[in-house]
Amino acid sequence: MTRRPSQAPLGPIGLVLVGILSVQLGAAIAKGLFGEISPTSMVWLRLVTSALVLAAVVRPRITGRSQRDWLVVVGFGASLATMNWAIYQSFSRIPLGIAVTIEFIGPLSLALLGSRRPRDLVWVLLAGTGVALLGFQRTGLDVAGVAFALLAGAAWAAYILLSASTGRRWQGFDGLATASMMAAVAMTAPALLSAGGSLWDGRVLLLGALVGLLSSVIPYSCELVALRSLRPAVFGILMSLEPAAAALAAIVVLQEHLSPVQWLAIGCVVAASIGATRSGSAPGEAPSRRGEEHSATPGTLAT
Repeated sequence: MTRRPSQAPLGPIGLVLVGILSVQLGAAIAKGLFGEISPTSMVWLRLVTSALVLAAVVRPRITGRSQRDWLVVVGFGASLATMNWAIYQSFSRIPLGIAVTIEFIGPLSLALLGSRRPRDLVWVLLAGTGVALLGFQRTGLDVAGVAFALLAGAAWAAYILLSASTGRRWQGFDGLATASMMAAVAMTAPALLSAGGSLWDGRVLLLGALVGLLSSVIPYSCELVALRSLRPAVFGILMSLEPAAAALAAIVVLQEHLSPVQWLAIGCVVAASIGATRSGSAPGEAPSRRGEEHSATPGTLAT
């Protein structure tokens, strides 16, 4: 009798949801440590952890590469480093759920820019309403925190585009592993300068490695298994839940509660992202961190 291949106990949708929750749990834990270590140093610990794991598992081939190959992967690494650094700077200043919601405007805009259908203007208006609601309350938001979230969103959009180019030039996960190592190296000097002696505290190192596992390694593994049987469109819709997951993680870990208006703003952006993904306005550019399907890059390397 032929033995059927074993299935993941949670199923592909469950695995993606676990990955999303793991990413945002890691972000919430990281924010809770900002009193002991700078956001820049925490980003570095996360990048080093994920780069070491990817290098060990993938063992990328770096010889025999053209100059164009290196230019693409350097840009990919720069977008990865900027995306992570900027979002950590953002949620060190504003609530985690709001930071991720504003960041999501980057890939959502990318998904909508290629649309020529009038009906997709509904998603633009809905996302714009969500952003407007975030600035509605008189309490306001830290301007620098908002600016860093927008920078993270722009870097996320660049990451999606460059992941596709990297996937065409680097086989398998070689490009991602190489770009991750470059991002970690690029962040080394800023991390050491901003950390002081706290970076080498055993507890901080251990928790930094935990953040790296939660924010990159675990969700990366979950997505890798899930996407063997999950359609990219469904994956994109599930990834649209990230702002809400970030807000929930912040409540549980940080007791960082949002107002009803802020929850409504998050709901608008999530709904706009789901709508844009379902309409397929820009094939291969759904608002996830995966980029085009053939690029073979994981979806959860930012927050």
